Amino acid sequence: MQASTRLTVSQALVRYLAALKAEVIQPDGRTDILPYCAGVFAIFGHGNVAGLGEALQAEKDRLPTLRAHTEQGMANAAVAFAKAHFRQRIMAVTSSIGPGATNMLTSAALAHVARLPLLLLPADVFVSRLPDPVLQQVESFGQGDVSANDCFRPVTRYFDRIMAPEQLLVALPRALQVLTDPAQCGPVCLALPQDVQTFAHDWPEDFFHPALIRMRRPPADAQELAAACALLKSAKRPLIVAGGGVLYSQAWDALRSFAQTHGVPVSETQAGKSSLAWDHPLNLGAIGVSGSPAANGAAEQCDLLFAIGTRLQDFTTGSHALYAQARLLSLNIQPLDAAKKRGQPLLADVRTGLGQLTAALAGWRADPDWSASCRHQAAAWATRVTELTTHDPGDALPYDAEVIGAVRESATDVGLDSADNDIVVCAAGTLPAELHKLWRSALPGNYHMDYAYSCMGYEVAGGLGVKLARPEREVIVIVGDGSYMMLNSELASSVLLGRKIIVVILDNRGYGCIERLQIGSGGASFNNMLDDCVPEGGARSAIDFAMHGRSMGADAVHVRDTEELRSELRRARAASKSQVLVINTTHQRTTGDGGAWWEVAVPEVSARAEVGAAHRAYLQAKTRQRR
Repeated sequence: MQASTRLTVSQALVRYLAALKAEVIQPDGRTDILPYCAGVFAIFGHGNVAGLGEALQAEKDRLPTLRAHTEQGMANAAVAFAKAHFRQRIMAVTSSIGPGATNMLTSAALAHVARLPLLLLPADVFVSRLPDPVLQQVESFGQGDVSANDCFRPVTRYFDRIMAPEQLLVALPRALQVLTDPAQCGPVCLALPQDVQTFAHDWPEDFFHPALIRMRRPPADAQELAAACALLKSAKRPLIVAGGGVLYSQAWDALRSFAQTHGVPVSETQAGKSSLAWDHPLNLGAIGVSGSPAANGAAEQCDLLFAIGTRLQDFTTGSHALYAQARLLSLNIQPLDAAKKRGQPLLADVRTGLGQLTAALAGWRADPDWSASCRHQAAAWATRVTELTTHDPGDALPYDAEVIGAVRESATDVGLDSADNDIVVCAAGTLPAELHKLWRSALPGNYHMDYAYSCMGYEVAGGLGVKLARPEREVIVIVGDGSYMMLNSELASSVLLGRKIIVVILDNRGYGCIERLQIGSGGASFNNMLDDCVPEGGARSAIDFAMHGRSMGADAVHVRDTEELRSELRRARAASKSQVLVINTTHQRTTGDGGAWWEVAVPEVSARAEVGAAHRAYLQAKTRQRR
């Protein structure tokens, strides 16, 4: 007879998660066997405290439970943790029903767009239906089996509602398969009715001894590989666009080898930045709307765009106007991404596929004049970045480039060789564009940007998740005042958990990025800058971010200028608990170098002449788009 153990559904779920082990390849190439699920972020309520909460308490030594302050914040932190581990490890999140669950929807969408693993365990209504409507239950007039958790269906890769104990025997392995699948990877939601959480069942003992998790690296099909090689060999001026898949596949060595062997210049997307060291001679820097002149110039001149592990989203491609005349080859593990814009697909794990290509392309190189020209442009851009980030604004308010320079230079101020070990975290506003162009990434993963969903409020929680994943690194969150105001409570969680992060807040008093876009589209400044939004009888905003940071338990200071910022960063780097540094900045200045058109629809009819002019320019730009 098969051995069994009698446990509740919650106890079985927690024991299964605690038993999962994964083969984890570290950035330095070392391989470790580590718990696949590093812990569970939990905010308890009536829906999960008695069931899942009891089970987590019993297993807290094997599966740590971490307290957070908001459900979205803890889920964002879990997403960041997985990203920092290049999808090789996860954290789970559990909430009560109702608002606790729906607060995590934004994080689920974020993970879905970015192809990142996230295990969501929201409580659900009673299967028995006897207490209906239970507190916080969403009642559907036409469907008796619908709950608030059904909102997760369109933003998860796998959704299941556990209606009976034995269902978990199927649902958990299916969830794990999605979380670890290189092509389908994304968020999973297992909704847990609060009575089912407490039901007991006799579980097979072998269920709690799952196999070691190893990430699969599928090779390319022989015919697709041959077609890709033929396309590359016909190219004189190829350009690589390195996306997040390079990092998820840990293919940075393979990318560098391919570029060097074949003389192919490299540009980087937001998700792919840090795939190649910033000072590599063939690294042209950021591409797209927030791209460098070197990378965007190459994109306009190349005859083949080799997209590696990228979704080819509009910010990368200039709404598909940047490379309209080039042929397209896409190496990607996900068929949907590989086939975009009718490119030649090469379905494979990025690291494996690059290795196959290098072997099959022996002796082939890009046109030497093209490679030499791109090296020259890369060197010129590196010099220009130094100029932009070391500029002294004098008595004027600094802008993002000058703050970025102060952050990086502060590393050498405390005796470090450079800021190469820093991990910078950001997500929304003007900063992603400036960081994409100007942050110098020397090590894989030390640029951590959510620009798939560009979720305002991701930054502080994301910084906590990164610090949990990489405690040995200095994690520096650079965030605008608007995004900080969206979600900042996990700053208090970082203090509570003893995970120090440095938060640099750039206060330009509003949504400066969107105001510039508003005016650039012909509109009038409206509803973006705080001082412009005060109605009669209202009061001008006077938020003291430093005081707020101190109230959350962090050390915090408001600095006068970039020189004082450098000085305070020296102190912050030496500190043991979370730090907040606030500096006033201007949204009127940005880095003018580089950039590309981005499609933002402009009204056909308006009383404003500026809108009419912007609409005509918009229609003209659309003629350059790849159809």
